[in-house]
Amino acid sequence: MQTLVTDRPEEAASWLDRGETVAFPTETVYGLGADAFNAKAVAKIFKAKGRPSDNPLIVHVATPERIGEVAAEISETARMLVERFFPGPLTLVLKKRDSVPEIVSAGLPTIGVRCPSHPVASEFLRYCRHPVAAPSANVSGRPSPTDWKTVYHDLGGRIACLLRGEPSAIGLESTIVDCSVNPPRLLRSGAVSIESLRELVPDIEIATSCKPGEAPKSPGQKYRHYSPEAEIVLVEAPQESLPLDPPAAWIGLAAPPAGATKSLQCHDMDEYARVLFGFFRACDAEGIRTIYCELPPDEGIGRAIRDRLAKAAGRG
Repeated sequence: MQTLVTDRPEEAASWLDRGETVAFPTETVYGLGADAFNAKAVAKIFKAKGRPSDNPLIVHVATPERIGEVAAEISETARMLVERFFPGPLTLVLKKRDSVPEIVSAGLPTIGVRCPSHPVASEFLRYCRHPVAAPSANVSGRPSPTDWKTVYHDLGGRIACLLRGEPSAIGLESTIVDCSVNPPRLLRSGAVSIESLRELVPDIEIATSCKPGEAPKSPGQKYRHYSPEAEIVLVEAPQESLPLDPPAAWIGLAAPPAGATKSLQCHDMDEYARVLFGFFRACDAEGIRTIYCELPPDEGIGRAIRDRLAKAAGRG
């Protein structure tokens, strides 16, 4: 298969409406989409990514008003979160309509729904006839893509179309809140922080990882994710001396230790989030064997960074 690269959202949407897979930019990471009501098209996502079939997908809608096309119920809590955070980097897990194929929800009675704020994604979704099921546009388990060239590297020749856009501004996947239970639960951290959520929903709980044999209600709960080929070593606090065995890399808020072959000192946590996955991939391209990652403060988007680092290290 030859992958078409285009800058035209309407052209990309025409491929999706014909039952093909299309990668597209969002403010979080690039997504790989298919018509959410076309089970055969959605199956192509799993094949292209090598994604486990019990890992549910998130459905993307052009406007908040279209949530009802895939969700059977929208609780009052969900409505408040939609009003505050949609469009944006937040996914809500809601009870799904029977018309949504089971392959999208991995057989669960719930569905994750999100409305991206990225202007190219918004235009693309408006051209699509139906809501779009889309995980991240990468080979399953690898760091999520934040630019179109990374998508092409992973999936070129496996997907029909790639809608080109600017690099993702956030760099980490959306926050996921399960609103199908009471009280609601935070399933995955992201740019919409637990602190921001609790300003609106004070009783929101933080879910733990899936237990053995338990079906995940959202992406990122069960399987190893975001992993480069290099070994990830987590560093709780800045250290002047680390047992670096070159070639080794460092990324964090503090200055890199002596001896790092490659390093990136981030100015703040927003930058750390934005560049993390790209740094992982750059290290792999340069043959780095070990990446030392400073754990940021466990607050704001720092919680999401810590989550991704733990999963990349196989601890999530």
